[in-house]
Amino acid sequence: QVQLVESGGGLVQPGGSLRLSCKASGIIFSDTDMGWYRQAPGKERELVADISSGGYSKDGDSVKGRFTISRDNGKNTVYLQMNSLKPEDTAVYYCHARYSRGGITFGEWWGQGTQVTVST
Repeated sequence: QVQLVESGGGLVQPGGSLRLSCKASGIIFSDTDMGWYRQAPGKERELVADISSGGYSKDGDSVKGRFTISRDNGKNTVYLQMNSLKPEDTAVYYCHARYSRGGITFGEWWGQGTQVTVST
């Protein structure tokens, strides 16, 4: 059974920082692409950043230069370092995993989400 467990969310003031963690189990983590998405009230879920099994990362336009995704294959964990946070970053952040080979997706999983609130 695949589980993705997020942690690290909370309330932070504008300009502050948070680091989200997502620990995975039940998958071959080193062979799995990982990512972070977010969904604000009344808006669609959007990609924040993702990182391939080979370590190549991509950031969403709204977070470029502020957020950094990384992974530790030894700990089966993906991180999202969020700096210079803005009120518009307020959302539920979801961890995402996708296992694919040869362009075919064999499995896709989501975490339960962690709330990030940026406010004074």
